[in-house]
Amino acid sequence: MDRVNDLAFKSVAVIFTKSTCFMCHSIKALFYDFGASHAVYEVDHDVDLECALWSLGSNIAFPAVFVGGKYLGSTKEVISLQIDDILKRKLIEAKAIWL
Repeated sequence: MDRVNDLAFKSVAVIFTKSTCFMCHSIKALFYDFGASHAVYEVDHDVDLECALWSLGSNIAFPAVFVGGKYLGSTKEVISLQIDDILKRKLIEAKAIWL
């Protein structure tokens, strides 16, 4: 869990993904479209990192998205934030994007 927190705070936006997950690709594309400064960690070959993510709670799904060190959720939550025009504000507040 400490490793996840360290990585989540290392960048203003962090996406934990799996390389074969098409929804992970969609969320990465959304962040790229925003021009967001973010880090991507693929957990496919890092069992310890994947276990550390699972230790955060049973609701962790991939992609696991953190902004400003806070867990936003997975695809459903991030898309909901985007539809409600909240995601952009969160990215601006975390200084992941500038206007």
